Amino acid sequence: MALGLVALGLLAAPAGAESMRARPKAVVELFTSQGCSSCPPADALLTGLAEDQDVIALAYHVDYWDYVGWKDTFAHAEFSDRQRAYAESWGSSRIYTPQMVVNGQKGVVGSRRNDVHRAIDGAALPLPVDISRHDKMLKIAIPPRAGLADAVVWLVTYLDRSEIAIDKGENAGKTMVYTQVVTGRQVLGMWESGSGASLKLPIPEVLAETSTGIAVLVQQEQDGLPGPILGAAAFEP
Repeated sequence: MALGLVALGLLAAPAGAESMRARPKAVVELFTSQGCSSCPPADALLTGLAEDQDVIALAYHVDYWDYVGWKDTFAHAEFSDRQRAYAESWGSSRIYTPQMVVNGQKGVVGSRRNDVHRAIDGAALPLPVDISRHDKMLKIAIPPRAGLADAVVWLVTYLDRSEIAIDKGENAGKTMVYTQVVTGRQVLGMWESGSGASLKLPIPEVLAETSTGIAVLVQQEQDGLPGPILGAAAFEP
């Protein structure tokens, strides 16, 4: 996806700009599959979390359950690789569904409501990310912040809702509603603690037919593996 990006650097949102959602305290990433019988409760829990203004909820559908006879219509190998990268960064080789990762730092069983809410209750994002809309453009401003290591700025697109009839696999015969389904990820640039970052995104190019919203994540990396998410913001037209 080719985007018309504007150079990175600090950008102040102009007066009168249409600002997006309130600053969240947590990004919750659910690793799930249409072929996993244990996943529907976690899928439903994520739907509820997405209604909370304090949470940015994202569902990554993995492909390693496709062998059971049903190919997940939203799955990508890249999403399975992201889950493996989290496990590796924590010194583990184990991946499973459903798993929720909170702010890139803590993984919990995604169907254990109390554990999920405890992880979110103790979460915080130290870096503000501002998204404002100007006609057909989005302006993203991330201020400098001393004491934090530089991080990667990611654009994540998602579909807010889809209903899928499943014919095979562990959920055969069910019609499931999936929300916050990740449709793509790409690097926008780097955030530097000393200078911050700014960029512009053309809304029509970002939100293609398969996407209804975007999330911007600022996430640290170490040796190519994902680390803590420092800040995030979401936009839906």
